[in-house]
Order: sequence, then structure tokens, then C-alpha cells
Amino acid sequence: MKILNTKRGYCISMTRLRDFSILILLLFSVSSIAQNKIVGVITDENGKKLTAVEVYDKTTNIKVFTDATGGFEFNLEKSGSFDFVFFKEGYSIVEQNNITTGSTLTIALTKIINLSEVIVRKQNDKIFALRKLKDIEGTAIYAGKKTEVVSVSKLTANKATNNARQIFAQVVGLTINESSDGGLQLSIGGRGLNPNRTSNFNTRQNGYDISADVLGYPESYYATPTEALEEIQVIRGAASLQYGTQFGGLVNFKIKSPTKKRFEFTSRNTIGSYGLFTNFTSVSGTNKKLSYYSFYNYKQGNGFRPNSDFESKNYFANLNYQLNDKTSLHFDYTYFYYLAQQAGGLTDVMFNQNPTQSNRARNWFAVNWNLFALKLEHKFNNDADFSLQLFGLDASRKSIGYRSNRVSSPDTEGTVRDLIAGDFVNWGAEARYLKRYNLNDNRSAFLIGAKYYQSRNTGLQGPGSSGSDANFNLANNEFPFYTNQSDYTFPNLNIAVFGENIFKITSNFSITPGFRFEKIRTEAEGSYRKINLDLAGNVILDENQQENNIKDRNFVLLGVGLSYKPQNQIELYGNVSQNYRSVTFNDIRTVSPSNVIDPNISDEKGFTSDIGVRGQLGDKVTFDASIYGLYYNDKIGEYETRNPNGSAAVVRYRANIGTAVTYGFETLFDWSLNRTFFEQKENFIWNAFSNIAVTDSQYLKSDAPNIEGNKVEFVPLFNIKTGTGIGYKNFMSSLQLTYVSSQFTEASNSKIDNNDNTYGIFGEIPSYYVADFSASYKWKNWKLEAGVTNFTNNSYFTRRATGYPGPGIIPSDRRTFYTTLEFVF
Repeated sequence: MKILNTKRGYCISMTRLRDFSILILLLFSVSSIAQNKIVGVITDENGKKLTAVEVYDKTTNIKVFTDATGGFEFNLEKSGSFDFVFFKEGYSIVEQNNITTGSTLTIALTKIINLSEVIVRKQNDKIFALRKLKDIEGTAIYAGKKTEVVSVSKLTANKATNNARQIFAQVVGLTINESSDGGLQLSIGGRGLNPNRTSNFNTRQNGYDISADVLGYPESYYATPTEALEEIQVIRGAASLQYGTQFGGLVNFKIKSPTKKRFEFTSRNTIGSYGLFTNFTSVSGTNKKLSYYSFYNYKQGNGFRPNSDFESKNYFANLNYQLNDKTSLHFDYTYFYYLAQQAGGLTDVMFNQNPTQSNRARNWFAVNWNLFALKLEHKFNNDADFSLQLFGLDASRKSIGYRSNRVSSPDTEGTVRDLIAGDFVNWGAEARYLKRYNLNDNRSAFLIGAKYYQSRNTGLQGPGSSGSDANFNLANNEFPFYTNQSDYTFPNLNIAVFGENIFKITSNFSITPGFRFEKIRTEAEGSYRKINLDLAGNVILDENQQENNIKDRNFVLLGVGLSYKPQNQIELYGNVSQNYRSVTFNDIRTVSPSNVIDPNISDEKGFTSDIGVRGQLGDKVTFDASIYGLYYNDKIGEYETRNPNGSAAVVRYRANIGTAVTYGFETLFDWSLNRTFFEQKENFIWNAFSNIAVTDSQYLKSDAPNIEGNKVEFVPLFNIKTGTGIGYKNFMSSLQLTYVSSQFTEASNSKIDNNDNTYGIFGEIPSYYVADFSASYKWKNWKLEAGVTNFTNNSYFTRRATGYPGPGIIPSDRRTFYTTLEFVF
């Protein structure tokens, strides 16, 4: 009995000990969690609790907002010290460093009574310095890559017409096709890549594709209006591992986030030279878990040349719902429509005589764009993020016009016009998972992702009506024997798996290898009409040729990036990455009288590499200097030759020309003069910048005649932008100078022929310089902006077109004035 009692007592003691151990463990866990928390409350100087204050942890790049009671909370994975920034619009920024886990903070923000434009700009400069692309952003890795971010709020520029020369002034090495269509399209390139419709970049809006077809027709007919943008992110060639295979890299247009207010209304109206009128109206707000941002943008103008009228309508809606602290849903819809009359190209003689003339009154272009996107973001914990983005496009582009390769020939009403129409229907899904982890007490990260993309596009070419209006219907009955006829469907499929890993070797050195597996299937199925005529114009052959051209390939792209940060705000970086660009079947089949494409044309392969140093010197100088190399194998290009069909016409022949390389030095330098010389002047700001790219190139080998040893097209030796901005209280101004040296437009390096009064498609683009001035003044809720672009009234051009809107020289805008009135409520 005693033994039994003893055992029972022993069992009771063991049970109590176990319960006590569990209690101790729970208390220890709670204590550990509490110790790994940093909590606090934020008030104004009078003790009033402030909601929607942005609390940013610079150490972990995590951001939260205060709740209705002014409170915030960070749950951290490990103990340590962290640096915080507290920001709310209209209040001074507060920074707190070395805050240890377990701390409870009380922060008081001081309201800025006299919130001038200069004070706002200085606040934005601080926030922008924090928000520039970090090694990790959400579910993306940027370590070791050449990254540039345009903060649109810092720009004093002509935003109403998306003036790319001003908008991208501090992005190095870009070449720009400039036209007078009110900024309806964006055409940027660089490093020997054709700028036409930004087709050599993966172009995205809020992280999803917006081009016609990423594989078969990667041209961007839609450009997000600058007035709606928060920032523009540019990641050079090494972005191919995460965002696609293009040599150019990524351009992502990030639209403004919803305001934390319940409601905000903005209206901007612009008038300018040549009948320009634009209206941009937006509404935005946040109510508990729901937030929204929407805008409507209308544009119309006449252009500085005859036959250049345009009109566009652009609508965007964004809805966001915060399901809980870790999960959110985001929906975007974009509608874009425009109709533009196109003045056509000029010969060299015509341009030199009068660059404002036009002899094409029947050329028209129309775009109808519908974009959809749904994104799910989920944070498993502070170290694991997941995103799933679904997106789709239902769009069309239509063009009609007289496209004779004899540019000086008059366009006679009653003759046939060439009609080209394309429908683009595609959808895709992209999933990403990013996991942060410790490696030898240093923070590393692993990213894995996959993308599925499917499209079924159509391309139609045939006779257009004999009138002058924008009639996009086939005129087969009117012109039954028109030769350039085709009808194609382009089903494309792309499956990609990609991954990168930041290996943090030490606290200041990391290696980021990555891969991308691609399965690409492109197909062109349809028919084209073959018609032969005798010398008397009689039909001797009339038949439809059927085609079903399929290209199916699988490959892997590899790359690696290095990052070394020897001290705070200084980074040495380097990367090398393979690139790939699939040939576009749509280009192969479209017939142009001045441009012929090799039927055996194939994909491009190669790699890009960057080595550079970037950072800040105190708070006065920001810089980024790098050298790069871009190697192409089977580079697609154009050269002058007789038409292979046997005719006597001279054409630009597009084919795989050979192996080429471009290389150069790029540097950006931004100096805050007010922080250097006028630190005590709170309401004064002054900066100066220089953006210099020195680039060279060569065709290393080629089977085409007289190409080997030539320069690569679209590579100016010098590409320089420099300028200054001065602000005092509510007045802001900017002055910018641009110089671009001459560049070839095709691989045979044809020189300028000032006596050419036939074609206009051969020869260099001469060197040119442009000067722009913009200013703004804010009073309460109103802002007045005004400026003059190309105020020296230079005559120049940046493009020799072989198709629409040419063929021929496309002159750039002469001197242009604009005025914008903004009201924010």
C-alpha cells in the first residue's frame, strides 16, 4: 500500500512537473515573442494619436502603418537592433536608429505649418532614398543588378505629353524615338537595341505585361500616362532571369498607390502648341480594408505637321482589399483607345527644305487596348512572401495608308491604300515565392517562380479603301487584284521556371546566381495571296499559298550577380546574364514595299554584363558609374540591298546579320548644391545632374556583304543629358540640355545623302541637341505648370521608318509651349 501510494505520489509529482515545464515553456515562448517585438504609438506634438503613419524598418525593408489608435507593431524573427523611419504627409520625418527588440516607443511628429513645394520635395527626396530598389523588394531580387528608378513626383517636366526626353533624363544610355503624337506611345532603346515601341524591353505596368505579345509581337502600343505614375523602374539586361529573355531588361511603370485619406480628387488640364489639350482626372481613397485609385486621361492635338491630328481616351481602375494582416487582393483594369492621323515620312531633300511638310493625307492608325490583372499577395511570416499574378489582354491595332517606298511620290486620292490589322488576345499567370534565411548569421534569400503565358493573335493585310478617312475595312471588291494580302493566326505558348538566390557570404558581400528555363512554342498558320502580272498588267497567276510554320524550343538561361558594400551607402556591383529574343512571325509575314525580311530569319542569342559602383557621398552627391558589354549572336538587323524578288527597287533587308558587340561607359551624377552651399536655407533647393553614356560597337563577323567591321545601328558614340533644378518656396524650375551624336540606322552604315529625294529610309541619324525648360508654382490646392520644349527650335529627327508611320524621315517636334493647371481636393 505504501509502495502504491509512493508510486501514485511519484506519478502526481511527475504530472505536476510536466505541467510546470509546459507552463515554463509557454511563458518562455511568450517572453521570447514579446522580446522580438517592437511596438509603439505615434502622436502629434499635442499628443493626438496619428493614423496611417508610415513606419519603415530600414534594416529588414518591412513597412507597416499605424492603426486608428496610432499604434504599430513589428513581429521580428530574431532579437537585435533596428533602424526606423516615421513618415506622414504634412509632418516632419523622424528617424530612430538602434531600436532593440522588446522596446515600446512613443514618437511625436511635428506638423509642418508652412508646407511649401520645396519642403515637400525635400521630404520626398528622403522617402525616395529609402524606397529605391533594395536587394529584395516583395517577391523580387535586385542584388547585383543595374537598377534605376525614376521618382515621378520629383520631376518638373512636361508630364501631360509623356515627354520621354525629360521623364527618363536620369536613366543612362537610352535612345529615344521622338514623335508629335502627344506621348501616346513610348519608344526607348539603348545599347544597340532598336527603340521602336520599346520592343527590346520587357514592358510592364504594376508588374504585369502590357505589350501586344511578349513573344510574337513585343511592341508596346500603350504607354501609362506619366501623370498617373509613382515611379518607373528600369532593370537592365540581367533582369532576363526574372522577367523574360529580352536583351534590354525590364521597364515597369508603377502607378500611384491609393491615398490614406478617405477621398482625394485631382484634376489636371493642359493646353499647348498645335491645338494640344489634355485632361487628367483621378480619384483615390482608403476606407478600412478597401482602397482604390482610378483615373481618366483624355488627349487631343493637331501635331506640328499637317495630317497629324490625334485623339485618345485612357481609363484605369485599381481596387485593393486587405483580407487580413498577411493577405491582400489587388485588381487592375486599363482601357486605352486612340486614333491618329499620320503625316508620313520625308526624304532627305524634303526634310532639309521644310521639315514641317507632309504629302500623306490618308494614313491613319488606331489602337484599342484592354488590360486586366488580379494579384494575390500573402506573407507567411516576416521571412516568407508569396505572390500570384493573373493577367490578360484583349486588344487590337489597325493601320491604313499609302506606303510607297518612293516617299516623294504624291498620295493620290482614289488609289488603293495598304490595310494592316492585328488582334491580340493573351493571358498568363506568374507565381513567386521568396524565402529569407540565415547563412552564417547573415541574411540570405531564395526566390523561385514560374510563368505560364498563352496567346492567340491574328494578323490581316490587304487592300484598303480609296478614300481619305479612317476606314479600316478591307476593300477587296474595289481592288480585287491587290498583291500584298495575307491572313494569319499566331498561337503562342510560353512556360518558364526561374530562380535566384542571394548568398550573403559576409555582412557586406553577396553572390546571387540565377537560372531561367524557357519553353517557347510560336506558330504562324494561315495563307498569303500570290499574284503575278504580265507587262500589260494582266493577271497570269492568282493563288493562295498556305503556311503552318511552327518553332518549338527549350533552353536554359544562366546568370550571376555580385554585390560588395564596403561602407554605408556605397556599393560595387557586377553581373553577367544570358539573353534570348525569339523572332516574331508577325514581322515575317507582313509585307512592306520598303522593307523585306529574310524567310530564314531565326532567334537572337547572347549575353549582357555590367560592372559598376553606385551610392551616395553623404547627403550631397548620388552617383552610378559602370561599364557594360552586350554580345549578340545571330543579331537581327537591316542593310541596304536590291529586292530579292527580282524587282529593281532598293529596300532595307532584315535578317540575321551576324555576331556583334556593343560596349561602353555609363555614368550618372546628381549633386545637391543646396545641401553643399545653402544648408541653412530651409525653403531653397538646387541640384545639378549629368547623365553621360559613351558607347562603341562592331559587327565581329557576318555572312552578309560589306557588314563585318561596321558599327552596330542605333549606337551613338555620345549620349549626354545634363541639367539643373532650382526651387524656392512654392516655385520649382528645371533646365535640361540633351546631346546625341550621329548613329547609323542599318548595318551597312549608309551615310547621309542630302540629295536623296526618293527614299528617306537610308543613311544616318545626324547628331542633334535639344534644350527644355519647365517650371511650376503651387498656391494652396492649386498648381500652375508651364514650359517650353526644344526652346532653341532645332530641326532634327530620331528615326528613319521603313513602315508606319513612314516610310522615311520622321521629324521631331519643333519649339512647343504648354501650360497645366492642377487642382487637388
